[in-house]
Amino acid sequence: MASTTATSPQPVGTTGAGTVGVLLPLPLRGPYDYRVPAGMAVAPGDFVSVPLGPRQVAGVVWGAGQGDVPPAKLRSIAAKLPVPPMPRYRREFLGWLANYTVSPVGAALRLAMSVPAALSEPRFRVGYVAAANPPAKLTAQRRRVLEVAAGGSPRSAADLAEAAGVGAGVVRALADAGALVPVRLAAEEGFTRPDPHHTGLALSGAQGQAAAELRAAAGAGDFSVTLLEGVTGSGKTEVYFAAVAEALARGRQALVMVPEIALTAQWLERFHARFGVAPAEWHSELPMARRRATWRAVADGTAPVVVGARSALFLPYADLGLVVVDEEHDGSYKQEEGVIYNARDMAVVLGRLAHIPVVLVSATPSLETVVNVQSGRYRHLQLPDRFGGAELPTISAVDLRTDPPPRGHWLSPTVVKAVGEALAAGSQAMLFLNRRGYAPLTLCRSCGHRMECPNCQAWLVEHRHAGRLECHHCGFHAAIPEKCPNCTAPNSFAACGPGVERVAEEVARLFPEARAAVMASDTIAGPTAAADLVRAVAEHRVDVLIGTQIVAKGHHFPLLTVVAVVDADLGLAGGDLRAAERTYQLLSQVAGRAGRAERPGRVFLQTYAPEHPVMEALLSGDRDAFIAREATERRDHDLPPFGRMVALIASGTDPDRVAQFVRALARAAPAVPDVHVLGPAPAPLAVLRGRHRHRLLVKATRAVNVQDYLRRWLGAVPVPGGVHLAVDVDPYSFL
Repeated sequence: MASTTATSPQPVGTTGAGTVGVLLPLPLRGPYDYRVPAGMAVAPGDFVSVPLGPRQVAGVVWGAGQGDVPPAKLRSIAAKLPVPPMPRYRREFLGWLANYTVSPVGAALRLAMSVPAALSEPRFRVGYVAAANPPAKLTAQRRRVLEVAAGGSPRSAADLAEAAGVGAGVVRALADAGALVPVRLAAEEGFTRPDPHHTGLALSGAQGQAAAELRAAAGAGDFSVTLLEGVTGSGKTEVYFAAVAEALARGRQALVMVPEIALTAQWLERFHARFGVAPAEWHSELPMARRRATWRAVADGTAPVVVGARSALFLPYADLGLVVVDEEHDGSYKQEEGVIYNARDMAVVLGRLAHIPVVLVSATPSLETVVNVQSGRYRHLQLPDRFGGAELPTISAVDLRTDPPPRGHWLSPTVVKAVGEALAAGSQAMLFLNRRGYAPLTLCRSCGHRMECPNCQAWLVEHRHAGRLECHHCGFHAAIPEKCPNCTAPNSFAACGPGVERVAEEVARLFPEARAAVMASDTIAGPTAAADLVRAVAEHRVDVLIGTQIVAKGHHFPLLTVVAVVDADLGLAGGDLRAAERTYQLLSQVAGRAGRAERPGRVFLQTYAPEHPVMEALLSGDRDAFIAREATERRDHDLPPFGRMVALIASGTDPDRVAQFVRALARAAPAVPDVHVLGPAPAPLAVLRGRHRHRLLVKATRAVNVQDYLRRWLGAVPVPGGVHLAVDVDPYSFL
């Protein structure tokens, strides 16, 4: 095995002159040596196909061979693949990622090779134009196809059928009859280059100043990190578009990461208005053909701007000049499986290695980012006012101890009155509850039996519209039983507590004339459905929107004047060190949906603890005092970002084997000053997807190199078969 450190870009194998180390996208700690065949020249970063056992596997030349394999046993590289090479900084980035997360570097490479089909030469596509002499007799459908085909450049059969409003068989029949002439098209559909000089919105004074500084950073050609902080509705997107325009004007690419790609309909509209075209999108919902085309377009530089989820960070940019992380505080940037990383933090690392600017954007920045600003590591730009003269909403607490809902209801009289006033004025209202389904718990009235997931240590959630119980952790679902499986009492199950479906049911009873819609991850079937619902709300085809956290992510609804949080205390309980911070961020974002245009907004927080620091900070608007308090508490206990923390989670189907392994692992923990190992103990979610889970927590000061500590420790205790050990550096989830 060779070192995972990136090497110089000079050729390391020419005309069969030596061996090279090829890293494969497998959970390997380093490259394997391969012989360079005669007549082939390869250099670090080249994509190659190599034999591995009986199969051919694509990999990347990582450097010179280690030389620890006898020449007679070396196998030769099969082919050099027709893909631009991976530049040195990206190899360094993957090595850095693997080192920081204590992961095999081959597993990190797999993130950058997520579309294997893109590594082969693309097949050409066939388009059609109308023949010079069409048949005399044509059906109406065929005539429409030929009219479209005669109207410009060659078009694919699918495009012709769609434009003419006919089936694909009509196009095929015309081609078979010679009425359509086949023409070879470009291998893959490309992207139109955005115009950096296209007219955008006029910026306010504060916006213009911030935009100028971001343009300067984008044009400097060096690494920097800037936090663009602005209240909700302050126009942060238009400001960072200035940096995107500067990168484009200099012929470079830009990446904009967003936490929920399915909810970017309004963002895409703003981008199109600013630059005249749509950007390339990158997310898991893309069809494979589009993923392949986008991957290759990013690699050859013909996709100038990419908007995507966290995985977009690993695309093969030809000349990346800017990274923007929108809603940088959002927990969706944390990858929780495989190589466990935070895309926001890795974007900063990528920017440093590529010598490019990084812009972090948020109305409620994370404590980690705030501390980096205070220490001088990051620049800070602020937008204190809403765009266009709109005012921030007023925020009030509804103390459920003195103003409770009627029995069997979930909305207090104060909230019901406010929603009614909004509807009477022709405005809209939003009810927020971060809990999907109809009810979080279903139990038997006769014996108290609770319906639990057979695969997870979690209660099944009733989804009344779907007529079933679901597990929100593993996806298991089942029909609501007619009899209790414990006491056999018929029709004895009762729903306990509210979910968004139950709140929607209450809205229908209270406001029967109102047009209501539910917006939750299980009611939105992909980006198109999300865009349709957002458009319906914006066009006032919805009066009351009931939703989970996805309603809080950047939407602009001009007529939305009342926002009510049904359970503002949800999320504050438990052992999550970021519980207060995340609740503050989420509720701030939810509140920010109200009053974003001419009509003033009102926000109501239903709570049993209006004296809680989170509620007090929201009511007073004193975010700085809240952040200072959070920072002091974490600093006093050496918690992130002032200390280091790592979670080790062992899982397996055999509970005894998992427990035995974690006990052995705990006993082997090296005794090192300023390092404390807590546990082992069953994880809070002790069974997940049929696997039993135990957890160890490592706490250390910032002075400790926890990665070296972990490697020494974990290397001394082999993981038995049937057990998986996940290493989560800087954990976000404590389940």
